[in-house]
Formats: sequence, C-alpha cells, structure tokens
Amino acid sequence: MYRNQYDNDVTVWSPQGRIHQIEYAMEAVKQGAATLGIKGKNHSVLVALKRASSDLSSHQKKIIPIDDHAGISIAGLTSDARILSRFMRTECLNHRYIYGSPLSVARLVASVGDKAQTGTQVMGRRPYGVGLLVAGVDEAGPHVYYICPSSNFYECKCMAIGARSQSARTYLERHKDEFKDVEDLGELIAHALRALRDCLPNDTELTTKNVSVGYVGRDVEFTMKDDEDVEEYLKMIEGDDKIGGSGSADPEQGAEDTMETQ
Repeated sequence: MYRNQYDNDVTVWSPQGRIHQIEYAMEAVKQGAATLGIKGKNHSVLVALKRASSDLSSHQKKIIPIDDHAGISIAGLTSDARILSRFMRTECLNHRYIYGSPLSVARLVASVGDKAQTGTQVMGRRPYGVGLLVAGVDEAGPHVYYICPSSNFYECKCMAIGARSQSARTYLERHKDEFKDVEDLGELIAHALRALRDCLPNDTELTTKNVSVGYVGRDVEFTMKDDEDVEEYLKMIEGDDKIGGSGSADPEQGAEDTMETQ
C-alpha cells in the first residue's frame, strides 16, 4: 500500500490534506474479524466473531470487560487493544476510588480519544491500529460508541466494524428503528447474531467456538458469554434464513492474527 513520500511519518500531511499513516491504521480495522454493537431500550449488546491463527491455537479473545457498567469489542491489532483496555480500566478504577461512582461512558470514551490522538501528532509514534466498540450504561441509559484509529469517536444506535462488516451494517440499517424499543435482552442479542451471521462466508455458520457475546443493562452488570454459554442464543436464530453472504473465499488473515503469531 506504499503510496508516496508523504506516508513515511504520521506527522506529514499530503498536499491533498491527508495523513496516510492514519488511513493505513484504519485498514487494519477492516482486516480484523467482524464485531458489532446494538443498544436497545435498557441494554447494550456486543457480539464478535473469533478467529484462530491456526488449527493448533485457541480463538482470539474479542470482547474485553472494562468495568461493571462497560465493556469493549475489538477489530484490528489485539496488542494495541490490550494497551487501550488497560488504560480504560485504570480510568474507571481511579474514578471509583475518588468519587465512589462509575465513570460515565461518554467521559470514558472521550479520554480514550484524547489518548489515541497523541499518537497521531508526535513524530516517531504511530496511531493505534484497532477499532473499538464500547458498550456501556450510565444515568443517561445504554450507549454504544465507536472509536476509530483516527481518534474520532461516535455514539451510534448500532455499528459493525471489521472484515465483511458491510453485510452486517445492511441488516442493522434495515432494523435500526426497531432496536430502541426492544426491552427483551434475548431479542436484542438475536438481532445482533443475525447481523453478525451475514458477515460469514456462505458455507460457514455461527457456532459456540467462533462467536462471543457481551451485554450490559440498567440492572445488569457487564457479562461475557463464550463457548457453551452462547448456545442458548444461537438456538434463537436457528432456522432463520441468512439474508446476506460474503462469498466462500476467506480473505487474508486479519491484522490481529498476524500480530499475535509474529
């Protein structure tokens, strides 16, 4: 993807007003396994596809708890996600220690954006090559935020990132007006799994081995479900027709897998 002399450093602007190193970091997000987030009336839900770098290794962890009221899912470099998740946990712990209450989701996301921005402004550093979906709940209700490598962040009704995520976004766009009225957690997770299923090749199905689920609500602490714990949710979408499909060919392994096996 080498373009020209303007992509040698993150502090160099091109004549077109672009910073190519940031664009390259955003490409790393597109190569990561797909993940998506949805917020309903009382809950926020994250679901993610898990990859294994080989048949001999375990699947990569994609959903990371941050605090009782928040968690993240990732697409991109897992090593960068570990750094940012540790920072987010520290921010939440410090706020609880000082004020005795959970940190609001908006302030948490803003602090991550500020940290990520410093890597785009200093010579010798690089942007974080990972996209984060943040699901949380506070006094204002449930939230889903997207933080991209450019350090921009957006609050979303629903969002999908990663490889083949356009198929999931198509499903989410069709049903986005329904989510805000969904009170049942199971129904919200079923919507999320149907959207995520469209990111898979036509000859692949969601299983307990390749999907993770995380959720949080007004009266529910952030909870992760993996392996056999996901089976009850997969049964909800059995028999449903697969709307999308991204072909049977698997693209190059995501940046998260490549980084872990080096």
